[in-house]
Amino acid sequence: MTSTDQLEKPPPTKAKLIAGTAFSVGKISEARIIALAAASAPDSTDPVDLAIKKTLRRDYPQLQMPEVDARDVDPATAERKYSLTRVREYPREDGTKEDLVVMRGELQAILPKVKKRLESRSVFKKKAKIAIQRGWRPLAVAVAHVKEDGTVGPFTLHGFVSIGHKTGGEEANDADIASGPATWARIYVWSPSLRVQHWANVALVFILSCSGYFILDPFFGSTSVTGEPSGYLMGYVRFLHFCAAFAWLVTGLTRIWAAFTSSDRYLRLSSLWPLKKKEDFVNLGKTFQHYTFIKTESPMYLAHNPLQQLTYTGVYVLCGVQMLTGFTLFGLYHQDNWFWAFMATPIHIFGVAYIRLFHTIVMFLLWGLVIGHVYLVFRADSVERHGGLSAMINGGVWVQRGTQPVDAPKVE
Repeated sequence: MTSTDQLEKPPPTKAKLIAGTAFSVGKISEARIIALAAASAPDSTDPVDLAIKKTLRRDYPQLQMPEVDARDVDPATAERKYSLTRVREYPREDGTKEDLVVMRGELQAILPKVKKRLESRSVFKKKAKIAIQRGWRPLAVAVAHVKEDGTVGPFTLHGFVSIGHKTGGEEANDADIASGPATWARIYVWSPSLRVQHWANVALVFILSCSGYFILDPFFGSTSVTGEPSGYLMGYVRFLHFCAAFAWLVTGLTRIWAAFTSSDRYLRLSSLWPLKKKEDFVNLGKTFQHYTFIKTESPMYLAHNPLQQLTYTGVYVLCGVQMLTGFTLFGLYHQDNWFWAFMATPIHIFGVAYIRLFHTIVMFLLWGLVIGHVYLVFRADSVERHGGLSAMINGGVWVQRGTQPVDAPKVE
């Protein structure tokens, strides 16, 4: 190879570390997790330290960089794959200061050393697994408070920071994302699975309602209206109704499955009952007063407020009852099968007319809830500027920076 060839050959691409987004499992915001992860010796040349500090300065300049004395840093070793760093007089969100010890390192090394609820651990592990699948290395962050007598309390897991590689050719992109924080922040709330379930429910409830109402009262194609035979029209409508019913059952089963297995905390079983402490009951009353125009302000929630969640949980129960009564009626025509004969048992107790009447009443109740839901969605978008309607399409809501939601860390 000639010297000219060597000069014309493009230089090899160098990879460097970058710090991406953070994930929080507690009350500490993602921004503060990055700030705590940046706790390191001031003269550190570790690529991880440099990457995290760069992200903190670029994206969250309003947060104070932790001041650390080099003597307060106990670096990770081959045997202990996490570091321990003491941060003195670190400012809290309320303005006071405290001494902390930040534990930072590999997931498997830190998890046995920290306390966290089982559900939070499972969510944390699933989020970390997703980050790994996308090419990131999750750097776990845990914090312990230093007591007045100097003893260090137990470590609490707060989240992780995603560490990855970026090639030198992508350096120009830094200017695009380093323009500083905006007034509003887009927060990702609703997972793709929930959004698919939501719109599947919309379509199936619409089909079931229209076909069910036709079965109740045929409003076109009837011989009593046109004087001509309608052929197999009712058969086609009933077939459509049954197909939509079984599809609705599958959608419901996926929602139940997600309640026990999803890594999204807004899909977990515990989220279906929002009244867990006194504050939740107080916020429920405030939200009701806001919806009835008694108060102009209400508690801020990223996801569902207590009134919304109780309503949606009630809708789940009502939909389950509607499925049961529907399959009870369906089983009436399959008495030769033991399963459908069992499903049709209520008909033999109460009579087919009462079951059909109950099935119809529930349908009208669901219509009323749908109308109320649509009204509240458009009201929230126009009054609160929360982006609730678009959130069920793209998964994110817009929140003003500095907001402290009841159900999430402070938005910074």
